[in-house]
Amino acid sequence: QVQLVESGGGLVQPGGSLSLSCAASGISISVYAMGWYRQAPGKQREFLARISSGGSTNYGDTVKGRFTISRDNAKNTVYLQMNSLKPEDTAVYYCNVETVPRFFWGQGTQVTVSS
Repeated sequence: QVQLVESGGGLVQPGGSLSLSCAASGISISVYAMGWYRQAPGKQREFLARISSGGSTNYGDTVKGRFTISRDNAKNTVYLQMNSLKPEDTAVYYCNVETVPRFFWGQGTQVTVSS
């Protein structure tokens, strides 16, 4: 079955950087768009970034210019490089694969930005 596993979360100081990974199994991601979202306590899930199968990217307004999504189809993995982190970036971060008829999601990885 399809499985997505996020990793790379943790505690980082404001202004710092983290790189998240999302490793897929049970599916070849090369033909699918992939995305990153996050959810903070008491808030709705928020779109962060998306990368198409061809490598085109788009970003949510809150992370544009600070986060970068990329993919390595050979490793069946999508990445999220996060720079200039702020306390408000604290959340559980999720990746997805845009399969039809429904998306598959990972279990999430916690990112905490605090001094």
